[in-house]
Amino acid sequence: MSTNFQIERIELGGAVVLALDGFLDAHTAPQFENAISSEVEAGHLHLVADCRKLSYISSAGLGVFMSFIEEIREKGGDIKLSGIEPKVYQVFEVLGFHELFDIVDNVEAAVALFDQGSKRKD
Repeated sequence: MSTNFQIERIELGGAVVLALDGFLDAHTAPQFENAISSEVEAGHLHLVADCRKLSYISSAGLGVFMSFIEEIREKGGDIKLSGIEPKVYQVFEVLGFHELFDIVDNVEAAVALFDQGSKRKD
């Protein structure tokens, strides 16, 4: 399996978008973890994971989301997910991520959720 993975950081409407590209697995999860950690340390708590180009995610990649979500929500922020391809979405759905995270079609809709207030109150 390829370990090609890139993260592009974009600021949009008061949120930080992390555009994920490639395979998020045990080899690349630390790169994603470092990216989120840097944002949290900088006080950026409105995060959007743009998954349009994410072609694969393993349990290690999913674990990165879970390892930060509680801390970010306790600080008044959240992580929104957008543009997940169907085969990747199936993994999120099987593990119940669609109940834990706001998942929308595009980055703009994800950023707009921060203005509207999240439907997730836990």
